[in-house]
Amino acid sequence: MSREDRAIARQLMDKGKVGQPHEDLRADFNGRFSVLPLGDDVTLTPRTLGGVPALDVAVEGAQGDGVILYLHGGAYVVGNARTGANLAAPLARRVGVPAVSLDYRLAPEDPFPAAVDDALAAYRELAGQNVALAGDSAGGGLALALLLAARREGLPLPAGAVLFSPWTDLTLSGASIDARADFDPLFARENMAESAALYVSEADAGSELASPVLADLTGLPPLLIQVGTAEVLLDDSLRLVMRAAECEVDVSLDVVAGAPHVFQYFAGMMPEADEALDHAAAFLKARLAR
Repeated sequence: MSREDRAIARQLMDKGKVGQPHEDLRADFNGRFSVLPLGDDVTLTPRTLGGVPALDVAVEGAQGDGVILYLHGGAYVVGNARTGANLAAPLARRVGVPAVSLDYRLAPEDPFPAAVDDALAAYRELAGQNVALAGDSAGGGLALALLLAARREGLPLPAGAVLFSPWTDLTLSGASIDARADFDPLFARENMAESAALYVSEADAGSELASPVLADLTGLPPLLIQVGTAEVLLDDSLRLVMRAAECEVDVSLDVVAGAPHVFQYFAGMMPEADEALDHAAAFLKARLAR
């Protein structure tokens, strides 16, 4: 990623202010990300999945065998199925299968484990089909928690999962939370801690479904993790790769120097973002074909 590309990315991002009402955060986030164009070949159709609101993300020609269950980011406080479609649609287009973007419940109105319960309810309806998971930021951590919850229930596990800059440690114990703060144009410990407190509420932030990087990952399907170096959550990915390897899980890691949090959003603007989506799609396509 060139200096120019990094400058463009930073201009499009700003660190969240601590203490803002969550309603204002949602309005700002949705105003930015719920209106991004998806392409004329994309159709969004409301549905429910396991009783949870969702959007079917259909791309013309993407009618292969399989489905991608997408879990959006937003620190468990903001975001919705439409913002998740911004990455679900290009993945579906590249993989050649439809996607479903889930509108799971958010904190503080519905704290942990509501998001996990919703993701599991939705997945339970899909289990047994040819399913892959994908998610970004908090949605990446939620996808990992969903795998653990599905394993606990004895459900058939997905073919694989792609995690973009996943937030996997709500205890904020990774060294990069502080060490990369000056490089991250979006997050710092203070706003991450605020979101974690809203989501975890009275629960244990170190429990495996809140901070799945701390869990026993044995038996999980193959994982692909993508992260940039200009983000405080860098160690959430690096530690996850080590943990997965220790638990004999097939795991792959893409690290892009200078890239910000969920840099895949810059597809069409930055070559690294398109390359990352291409690699993620190839990974999912190979798993769904098995």
